[in-house]
Formats: sequence, structure tokens, C-alpha cells
Amino acid sequence: MEQNLDNKYITFTIGKQKRIALIAHDGKKSELIEWCAQHKEILQRHFLCGTGTTARLISEHTGLPVKGYNSGPLGGDQQIGAKIVEGGIDFVIFFSDPLEAQPHDPDVKALLRIAQVYDIPIANNKATADFMVTSKFMDEEYQHNVLNFKQNIANRVEAMK
Repeated sequence: MEQNLDNKYITFTIGKQKRIALIAHDGKKSELIEWCAQHKEILQRHFLCGTGTTARLISEHTGLPVKGYNSGPLGGDQQIGAKIVEGGIDFVIFFSDPLEAQPHDPDVKALLRIAQVYDIPIANNKATADFMVTSKFMDEEYQHNVLNFKQNIANRVEAMK
């Protein structure tokens, strides 16, 4: 992590090997499994993780190694969010179901929010995921600037004095 001269932003580097989280609501699991099978050649070059059943099903149906966390309703979305904060996730593929109410919707929103805060690429549907994994950035490092939160908080505290 390299700090910009103005201290407002921190530059993060996403390496050549991406750490990709794979998540799908129940109504979209089969679509994500099929998508992973179609992009297996690309995905096998990267570290894959996912929430509960989704991770297990992708592994079983595609042979791809996927590290599993808890299922979404049992905290898996929060685990993925924590990994983003820790710098352990570079990229999220989350096939969400917009037509079905989710009991853990606040967790999903928190995950999406933290991905935005940390400028993490996130796909919520097949078309976006297709564009992302076929991008030239999949095979090279990518640098992006993220707000320097520590400096931002220090500035807020100083302004309150």
C-alpha cells in the first residue's frame, strides 16, 4: 500500500492473481454455477472463495477449488465484507435475486456498501461478470486510489476542535 503525497488517498494494488468472492442467492445459484463452468479457464488462475452452499456447489459442479465461509444468513456476507476491509478480497461476483425478498438483506447491503467504500469491483449479474472477467485487468496488476480513512477521520476530529 503506497500513500499519495496529499494524504487524501491510499493507492491499493490488486495483483495479477485476483482473490474473488463468489456469492449467489438461492434463486441464482444454478446461474452462477453455470457461469463459473463457462469461465473455468479464467477462474482457475485466481483464488476463489464464497459463502456456504454456493462455494460447495461451485466446487462440486466445476471442480474449481472454492474456500467456503458461512452461508449468507449465518454471517457469510459479513465474513466476505470483513475480508474486503482486511485487504483479502479484490473482486466480488454476487448474483443477487432482485425478485425475491432476502431475510438477510441488511447484511447484503452492508457487503455491497463496503465493496463500494473500498473501490472493489463487484458484479451483480451475468453481463457485468462477463465484462469483468474478460477485461484486460484480469491478467495484470491494477492500482486504484481509496480514500485514506485514517486521515479523513483525523481531519474530522481536528475540525470538531
